Amino acid sequence: MNVTNPIKPRERDTVIQALVAGVVPRVGLHHIQVGRAAEVGALVKDIDRIADGGSSCRFIIGEYGAGKTFFLSLMRLIALERRCVTIHADLAPDRRIHATGGQARGLYAEAVRNMATRTKQEGGALPSVVERFITECVKEASEQGLGVEAVIDKRLSVLQELVGGHDFATVLKAYWQASEDGNEALKASALRWLRAEFSTKTEARQALGVRNIIDDADVYDSLKLLAQFVRLAGYSGLVIVFDEMVNLYKLQSAQARNQNYEQILRVVNDMLQGNSEGVGFIFGGTPEFLMDSRRGLYSYEALQSRLSENQFSGQGLIDMSGPVIRLQSLSPEELLILLVNIRSVFALGDPARHLVPDEALAAFMAHCNQRIGEAYFRTPRNTIKAFVQLLSILEQNPSAQWSEIIGSVSVDEDEPEIEKGGDADDDELASLTL
Repeated sequence: MNVTNPIKPRERDTVIQALVAGVVPRVGLHHIQVGRAAEVGALVKDIDRIADGGSSCRFIIGEYGAGKTFFLSLMRLIALERRCVTIHADLAPDRRIHATGGQARGLYAEAVRNMATRTKQEGGALPSVVERFITECVKEASEQGLGVEAVIDKRLSVLQELVGGHDFATVLKAYWQASEDGNEALKASALRWLRAEFSTKTEARQALGVRNIIDDADVYDSLKLLAQFVRLAGYSGLVIVFDEMVNLYKLQSAQARNQNYEQILRVVNDMLQGNSEGVGFIFGGTPEFLMDSRRGLYSYEALQSRLSENQFSGQGLIDMSGPVIRLQSLSPEELLILLVNIRSVFALGDPARHLVPDEALAAFMAHCNQRIGEAYFRTPRNTIKAFVQLLSILEQNPSAQWSEIIGSVSVDEDEPEIEKGGDADDDELASLTL
């Protein structure tokens, strides 16, 4: 069997199931990646800077269907390959950057629950990171004849100057002691505190003996603290990805929007001035979220001055050095390459097992163009789902002919377009097309 780009069966099944369901697959993204060389290159430089002890802040801006979700997922995978830790979360009505009713703590908790490392890419990596830090402390204590608690204090001394650093160290020592005593309940409480899952200080004090919890007012400081900790645990840095930032744009209260934008300004200033080490933020949002002068980031004057684009860019000239990267819609040529990649995934990377020939791809695209016009490549969610369904039929019915089936394939041309500010789920497959 001549396999030019072998694909593991598990990866194949995961990718196909995700495409059929209309979501971005968690694994195997490199098998279907298309284009975006300049944008990917710019973010790779950012990740390398983070791994080298620097900082970064980027806003990935694109219409629904332009490829934000896929692009952000790809950046997380690249960060993991650079030995960074990643955390990510989608903003929602109950999750935002600044709040007073637990929504900011909810965003932090969701992001940390999604913590990933190179060996645990699907999330839930916080216990592994903590265990790695504790193991190194135990090893150093054994080699130097010191107490483990003393080594933990020494390693975490750099965190004492940061907000929440003392309680953070106390919780980690409680985790180590729980490991020594076999106290699973105490270990679970320590992880709950690190994930910001305690809602009251009283509950945390009873469980761990700490006076404070990670609350709404502490989210940004806790993220910077976490970034320093993962570096102490032996990782290159922390990459933080927040998607669906349009939910801030949709806040009805001008005061609430401005408070969130003020927090974003704080992030932008810290990251671009290099005030933090080994940490980067990537925000995903729509053009309205960025440019609307009444409700978007541009309504906050200080952010508009920092995020405004290079006045010399445009007319074929691009600038990837600024904090904002715009994702353009998918071209018909890129969609064709994507269909080629999906066909390859179905065949496990073996050209001899392709279910349809090249001319079938052209015929399928022509069919889509006739049914729904050029929108089939600008927001191609339904087009991709239809193509995956076509391949599934051919795979399960070997005697079927693609030429006879294509004309009957429905791409749901009458489905209403996604409204601006629509649900995240509506955009996921469309955003697959990088």
